Amino acid sequence: MTDALDIEMLQGMAPAQARAVRDVVGRVLLYTPVVARTDFDVAISYLIRRLEENAAPQNYLHAMFASHDASASAGLAAQAGPTGLAGQRRAFLDSVRDSLDPTTPPQRGPRPEPVAVHAGEPFRNAVDTDPAVAASREWAAGLLVRDVPTPEAVRIVTTADVDAAMARAVAQRATWSGATPALRAQVLRRAAFHLENARGDLVATMVQEAGKTIAEADPEVSEAVDFAHYYADRAELLADGAVPGARYRPDGVTVVTPPWNFPVAIPVGSVLSALVAGSPVLVKPAPPTPRCMQVAAGAIHRALDDLGIPRDVLQVLLSPEGEVGRRLVTHPDVARVVLTGSIETAALFSSWRADLEVLAETSGKNAVIVTPSADVDLAVADVVRSAFGHAGQKCSAASLLILVGSAGSSDRLRRQLVDAVESLHVGPATDLATAMGPLTEPATGKLLRALTTLEPGETWWVRPRRLDDAGRLWTPGVKDGIAPGSFLHLTEVFGPVLGVMRATTLAQAVALQNAVAFGLTGGIHALDETEIDYWLEHVEVGNAYVNRHITGAIVNRQPFGGWKASSVGPGAKAGGPNYVAELGSWSDAPDVPEDDDAWLAWAEADDARCWSDELGIEHDPSALAVESNVFRYRPVPHLTLRVGAGARPRDEARVLAAARRAGVPVTVSRVTDEDDAAFAARVRAGHVTGRVRVVGDAPGLREAARERTGEVTVLDQPVLASGRRELLTVLREQAVSRTRHRFGHVA
Repeated sequence: MTDALDIEMLQGMAPAQARAVRDVVGRVLLYTPVVARTDFDVAISYLIRRLEENAAPQNYLHAMFASHDASASAGLAAQAGPTGLAGQRRAFLDSVRDSLDPTTPPQRGPRPEPVAVHAGEPFRNAVDTDPAVAASREWAAGLLVRDVPTPEAVRIVTTADVDAAMARAVAQRATWSGATPALRAQVLRRAAFHLENARGDLVATMVQEAGKTIAEADPEVSEAVDFAHYYADRAELLADGAVPGARYRPDGVTVVTPPWNFPVAIPVGSVLSALVAGSPVLVKPAPPTPRCMQVAAGAIHRALDDLGIPRDVLQVLLSPEGEVGRRLVTHPDVARVVLTGSIETAALFSSWRADLEVLAETSGKNAVIVTPSADVDLAVADVVRSAFGHAGQKCSAASLLILVGSAGSSDRLRRQLVDAVESLHVGPATDLATAMGPLTEPATGKLLRALTTLEPGETWWVRPRRLDDAGRLWTPGVKDGIAPGSFLHLTEVFGPVLGVMRATTLAQAVALQNAVAFGLTGGIHALDETEIDYWLEHVEVGNAYVNRHITGAIVNRQPFGGWKASSVGPGAKAGGPNYVAELGSWSDAPDVPEDDDAWLAWAEADDARCWSDELGIEHDPSALAVESNVFRYRPVPHLTLRVGAGARPRDEARVLAAARRAGVPVTVSRVTDEDDAAFAARVRAGHVTGRVRVVGDAPGLREAARERTGEVTVLDQPVLASGRRELLTVLREQAVSRTRHRFGHVA
């Protein structure tokens, strides 16, 4: 049998064993990395990985030395096996024996049929379709030509049409808000089933309408299914008694205005969160991608049908922009607008109606820092994926690469990045070989400027090329020499352009990363733990990624949402534990003491409990072996407490106690020292930023804050005794995702 056997060994590793094998078998192939002298660090990295493999407890070399080294610790010997090389011999013979047994069923196969999930079952993320399976590839090819029926939607032409749709929603408000959280959760679980069942239709529609590749569209369906399951579980926190000291009540009608870049996952998540919170929903799809929402809403409507709930609880409105769209947003029966879009749109909506609650995930200007300690191979792969996935049309996409120290002069890094970018297969979404598809809309404005224009001091590493007459299909671009404060440093362009910056130190790099108005996602590639710790302590982003790509947040693993101007409203993360609870009203529960002193004492005790049990500690609910996904609460940098007329002293004391517990510095502005007009003027002028917690009356404050959307957040809801609710006013949520393996080795 030796004529059918090839033996390969690494040059320089166990040469005596190589000679012995050669003498028995007759030949041994020795291999070694061969690189140019300028890339010798690549060879060193390769050899170190081989040394790590040989030193692993499962490796025979480890067993050989451990079995003969009298100084080996008991723990090391135990890892190597009870009898050293004898254990290796036994393992080999066992493997030969087991090879004669029937093989186990394959671990990879076609997607199983959808299965309904019931209350009480643990949350599990939906599984993406596996392209390694032949049946999956056949399924994908069929989607490229699938004719998907489009469910009907409500066509809005006039403001009277808006009023009629709103009247239908209002007619459902009392019944739907009066339904138990358990029933509303049941609707979402049925919706998850129907969304999974419609996976093919949803993927096909995204390919045809949004220009997404199947590889990009399929995970979006998984995310929509995850939202349904996860938010159903979150409904438990809305039941009376679920949050000690606090009581939840649904509040009004919700309007959802989603984006076109994620035309299924984002609108489905927004719609389902509002539904399970007890609010009827009117969703206005983005004009470029209405069919995607219609097909998704069809699945949700089938879930409503299953439980006998009128479909008017969720209406899809095909509405034009302009006066008709404005009437929808500003209608007096709308309690809140859930927006995913630009900061400019959030500011526009806020300016239309002073008392309108706008909850928005807005823009991002995201950077990946690469330090000299980084693994260049991994860093380049993750930067390319982060910058050019979905043609860069993600608010989380990397649009800046900040190189620290010698990384900025690394010819190898530059060559490798350029080669990776130029190797991307750009083409139509209907080509299964396409790695980067077209833009959803033709490049204009800021994006067109970024694709075609060099600012002073900039040069092209990779110059973009337009591949079609419409201006939708572009090759990706990489610009070097991005200056601090320049257009591409500070401006979100939303497309396939990556800017390269340089910093002398890590502190300088973090300062460049934080200099933008937004704080959505950010990443670092470094193998130095001190560098990673410094970055995690100082970076100002809601989603922080270590040694991995910075896009593709997964429900529960990496709840999604940013800081600073990337978030408008209280700031709970989508796909996180507090998002659904934001979509209604909270008050003190009847069992909270009414006496002021007793109320305050109860509140401080509840703060201590919540801090030690949940809010003051880190969580990793997914508990993966190969990736750490920590969800944590960080104190806001500063809180302004506005004490207006009619404020209760206990409320002021309660806010200060919550801030003290979280370690948040507070500036107090009292109406007795600064009248309402003067305080509002300071807000309007930008002299007051961040969160403003209001006790008592604050006339004119909301109007002033509307002019500083993204810079000022006014929290004027009732002050609560519940630590689980009130402490959130002085905290920001952050998700930290960190790769824990390298080349297959778990750290």
